[in-house]
Amino acid sequence: MSRPTPPLTGRRIRAAVIGTGAIGRGSHLPALARLAEEGETEVVAAVDIDADAVEAFCAETGIPHAYTDLDRMLEEQRPDLVCVCTPPTLHREQTVAALRAGAWVWCEKPPVPTLADYDAVEAEEGTDGGPYASIVFQHRFGSGSRHVRRLIAERAMGRPLVAHCQTTWYRDTAYYAVPWRGRWHTEGGGPAMGHGIHQMDLLLDLLGPWSEVRAMAGRLVHDVETEDVSTALVRFESGALATIVNSVLSPDEVSRIRIDCERATVELTHLYGHSNENWRVTPARDVPAAEAAAWQDFGPDVPSSHLEQLRELVASMRAGRRPRSSGADGRTSLDLITALYKSAFTDTTVRAGEIGPGDPFYTAMHGGAPGWAPAVAAEVPA
Repeated sequence: MSRPTPPLTGRRIRAAVIGTGAIGRGSHLPALARLAEEGETEVVAAVDIDADAVEAFCAETGIPHAYTDLDRMLEEQRPDLVCVCTPPTLHREQTVAALRAGAWVWCEKPPVPTLADYDAVEAEEGTDGGPYASIVFQHRFGSGSRHVRRLIAERAMGRPLVAHCQTTWYRDTAYYAVPWRGRWHTEGGGPAMGHGIHQMDLLLDLLGPWSEVRAMAGRLVHDVETEDVSTALVRFESGALATIVNSVLSPDEVSRIRIDCERATVELTHLYGHSNENWRVTPARDVPAAEAAAWQDFGPDVPSSHLEQLRELVASMRAGRRPRSSGADGRTSLDLITALYKSAFTDTTVRAGEIGPGDPFYTAMHGGAPGWAPAVAAEVPA
């Protein structure tokens, strides 16, 4: 049971950052600093297992308290919000500790390595007004995704029929020299889990629930436990059909979503983040010009970013309401990725909702599948 959350009215939200690497330094801290300028937040502490690294981080950024012990920080500083910026294998333990201390959590993707871990985290959340644990899915946020989400939800362009979701990036052998990458236990999966999750999450946010998936995966270049490329065919509850490609083998890098509706095609092409100019709406030939112009009017440009998601999260904290990208809403992409792996590794069609306790893929993304599960070292006789 979590410690009661103190009232957040009339004061700044006290935030702490766990993990002082690139994502904490380059994305979380600037977003927190911007909201600090607006009187919303203050960063009171940072935590890292490397004492020298966290001391230097705090000295450079003006954060008053440096820790190597998360529990001690939670007890002494009592933060309202904890930003988890560590490798995926640590997310469950650190998120649960923060929730039990009464802090809301904003955790980097992928949220946790398995659905079992996600359900364990959700079980620690508050039941009325928080604290809640939200996942960093910043591509959902900003003016472009908000505009297209509304058009699709209102069926302004007709029913969605066909979709393509593409995360084709390039990672060399040096990238996988980092010990925790490319391993099931520490990264949770390959490009489907660690790279394509953002575009798949946005696709699900736009199109709604999926019903079945058929997938393939390969380990074509890199010497890793996980896959380095995957493809999938997905049917949505609406009837729409989608293709999904996740790759770290693609020199011409792009992140792309295309949705063909009855009366228009919507396309997003970018790499690591999008603004209004990255979206394009192509109306069908018979659509009146005035209607087509309204579809293509995205309003003031608000790029997707950690800042935009944090801004909405802080508003949810102050209102005591569950934020987007948390709970069942935050689980959707992890659920699809788990099904993608099960389909690819068992050569079967996987239907939504079928993976739960008792299914080997519920507790491990590789599901113990031959050729994909990590090799177990044989015991040496005494």
